[in-house]
Amino acid sequence: MKIAVTGKGGVGKTTIAATLARLYAQEGKRVIAADADPDANLALALGFTEEEADAIVPISAMKKMIAERTGVTEQNTFFKLNPRVEDIPEIYSREHEGVKLLVLGTVETAGGGCICPENIILKTLISNLILFRDEVAILDMEAGLEHLGRGTTQGMDQFIVVIEPGARSIQTYRNVKRLARDLGVPRVGVVANKIRDEKDEAFIRSKIPEEELLGLIHFNSEVIDADRNGISPFDCSQGLIDEIISIKERIEQKQ
Repeated sequence: MKIAVTGKGGVGKTTIAATLARLYAQEGKRVIAADADPDANLALALGFTEEEADAIVPISAMKKMIAERTGVTEQNTFFKLNPRVEDIPEIYSREHEGVKLLVLGTVETAGGGCICPENIILKTLISNLILFRDEVAILDMEAGLEHLGRGTTQGMDQFIVVIEPGARSIQTYRNVKRLARDLGVPRVGVVANKIRDEKDEAFIRSKIPEEELLGLIHFNSEVIDADRNGISPFDCSQGLIDEIISIKERIEQKQ
């Protein structure tokens, strides 16, 4: 299973990505979770301590490794476009509760015009995670698809857009859906988070086609408390887990 989770900042995509990763690991599956959001918070959501999370160096910041893999030096500004990355998860990931975590760091968008060694390493690594590794891969991504290429998206089982009941979230969903169509992403589903009442649910159902709605997650004070206390919601909110289990089952039914 290869799943990418995206959405605007603050909608809860990292919580959903982390919970999916922990659920698959709980089933005994090999799981790798990749944090591709510049505002990296996946480690804490998975249950790493703040000290452990702060000690993780993003792949994009590993200048020596990137130089070695791409062949770039002060004297040689040319670099490989297909660097070796298949061993990076084993060497640089950190594990917690059966989930291997890779913090990727910033992936420059296509609009930024960055064709640089760091960008090449990250894009190649994301492709490797999706296309060539025999394990569950959960990618926590920023809103947008610029960091994915056409070849990469062919291996994606599910792209999830996390929204909340509001016009701006709906606009994000429509933009991501348009980008996904342009890239040929086969499945784009929606998870609506922070649902407070029947009005919120009715709003979501009026805006999102039923076949694209993977599920609803209701507003949950336990998740807020977990964030305040620096612990994973997976370790303190059975309500959240139950709702994401339903979403996970719906994803698997669509395969």
